[in-house]
Amino acid sequence: MFPEEVIITQNINTLLRDLSLETNYSNIAVLVDENTSQYCLPIIEKNLPDFQLIKINSGEENKTLDTCSFIWHELTRLKFDRKSLLINLGGGVIGDMGGFCASTYKRGIDFVNIPTTLLAQVDASVGGKLGIDFEGFKNHIGVFRKPDCVIIDSCFLNTLPEREIRSGFAEVIKHSLIADESYWEKLIQKDFYHQEWFDIIQHSVALKKNVVKKDPTEKNIRKILNFGHTIGHAIETYYLNKKENRLLHGEAIAIGMICETYLSSTILDLPESSVKEIEDYIIAQYGKSSIEKDEIKEIVELCSQDKKNENELINFSLLENIGNAVFNKFVEQDLITKAILKYREI
Repeated sequence: MFPEEVIITQNINTLLRDLSLETNYSNIAVLVDENTSQYCLPIIEKNLPDFQLIKINSGEENKTLDTCSFIWHELTRLKFDRKSLLINLGGGVIGDMGGFCASTYKRGIDFVNIPTTLLAQVDASVGGKLGIDFEGFKNHIGVFRKPDCVIIDSCFLNTLPEREIRSGFAEVIKHSLIADESYWEKLIQKDFYHQEWFDIIQHSVALKKNVVKKDPTEKNIRKILNFGHTIGHAIETYYLNKKENRLLHGEAIAIGMICETYLSSTILDLPESSVKEIEDYIIAQYGKSSIEKDEIKEIVELCSQDKKNENELINFSLLENIGNAVFNKFVEQDLITKAILKYREI
C-alpha cells in the first residue's frame, strides 16, 4: 500500500490524498498531544479519512506504561480490530510510544509515523526502535518494529519553538561526526540559524538508513548511532524531574558528545585539533549547561543502566576521527567522571 518505508515530501497533503487510507483499514486513529493537536493536525486533517482522535499529554515524563494503558484503553473502547491503523502525529515521544502501543495491541496493528519535530524527522524516523521509559530509565521497555510508513514534511518545523529545532540539530551533528566528515565540514560553515533543513533531513535519513540496513537490531555497527548518548541519556534522565535545569534530548546529547569526544581523545587518540573543533562548534550552538560537582556521581551511576552495557561494563561508541566511529569501547566510571569534569572546565 505504501510506496516507500520513509517518504520525504514537500507536499504532505497531496500525498495523504493519494494514499487512500480509508480503503485499506477498518478503523483509523490519530495519536496527538496538546501541541500537535493545536498546531500540526490542522495542517493535514482535511486530507485524512474519517478518524478517531486519541490525545495524550506531551513530554518525556509522560512516556510511561500509564500513558500506554490509556492508549490501549482508547483503542479497545473504540473497538479497533487488527485491520486498524494508528497514525502517530508528533515528535519522538509520540512516535516511540504510539508505535510501541500499536505493536503490542492485539499482537500488532499497522502504524504510520508523521514526525513533526526535527529530532524525530532526522533520527527517530528510521530504525524501528519503539519504547517507553520505566522507573526513571530512558527507553527501558520496548521492541524493534518498523512503522509501515514514515511521512516527513519539513513544513511542520514552522510550528516549533526555536529550542526544539536546536534540540534536533544535535542528532544532525552526531550523524556527520560518526560517518560523514565532508558533511561535518559543510555543517560548521553555518551556525544553527542558517542551515538548509530539507537538505539536512534527506542527508540524515539516508545516513541512518544505511547504518540500520547493515544492523537492524543493534548487534554491531548500529551502535555507532549512540555516540554522545551514553553520557547524554544519563544527563537527560538526571535532570528530567528538575524543572529548573531540565534539558531537552538534543541539549543533553550535545553535552554527551563533548564528554565522549574527550573519551575519544583519551582512549582512541582523537587528534586535539578535532577535539577543539567539535567542542567549539557545539558550544557555539548550545552554550554551556551548569553541572554541579555533587551531581556527577549520580549521573555516572545512571550510565550503568545504558542498554549497550555488557557484563556490568559501561559501553561507549567513540570517534577515531571525525567521520569514523567505533563501538564496544568499555570505559571505567572514573574516566567518565573525568569527562564530565572536563566539560565543566570548558
